[in-house]
Amino acid sequence: MTEVSPEELKNAVQDQLRCKAWFEQSVPVREIHEGQTVWDGIVHVFGLDYHGDIKRAYAWSYELPDGKRRFFVVEHTGPIDSPVAAVRAAIVAEAKAKK
Repeated sequence: MTEVSPEELKNAVQDQLRCKAWFEQSVPVREIHEGQTVWDGIVHVFGLDYHGDIKRAYAWSYELPDGKRRFFVVEHTGPIDSPVAAVRAAIVAEAKAKK
């Protein structure tokens, strides 16, 4: 899997959330469901200069079969309080969208 730079992810965060963001850290995440790895990669954590109470976001991407990239940006809010929770929320949202 080809990773993108934290700078590219920062740009995605700023574009999607319309705020200033800065890189804080990278966290490896492996999500396993029923014994199968459903996601394995690096989640980048960004601080935000954002409206309201949201002060952090999680971002990552992966390469699609056609070579394009899919970017994910998830706000740190409610039950989404960690990189792992952000990945789980994105997996659930994608599964619901496919139904």
